[in-house]
Amino acid sequence: MVQLIIDKNVLHYPQLDTVLMVEEFIKKYDGEYKKKALWEHLPKKMMYQTFCVIIDYLIYSRKISVDVKGKIGWIYYPEEARKYYARKDLGRRK
Repeated sequence: MVQLIIDKNVLHYPQLDTVLMVEEFIKKYDGEYKKKALWEHLPKKMMYQTFCVIIDYLIYSRKISVDVKGKIGWIYYPEEARKYYARKDLGRRK
């Protein structure tokens, strides 16, 4: 997937503050918007191609997912995962 982002002939790569703004917006409105509607409701406007690069990165890094209806949701909760991983009553296969 990283190779796909590099090969896209991207006109403008996003800055860190822009990526963080999109992450926070997705966390706040978890599962409410589809891709284009999410882009239209962002507090800071950006090129759609730049937005797509951010979405591709967040999917690749397993921070967001897209459901069957096309809505984008935040799925990255490392603290909760560690809590469940530490529980002995929840067995896991080795």
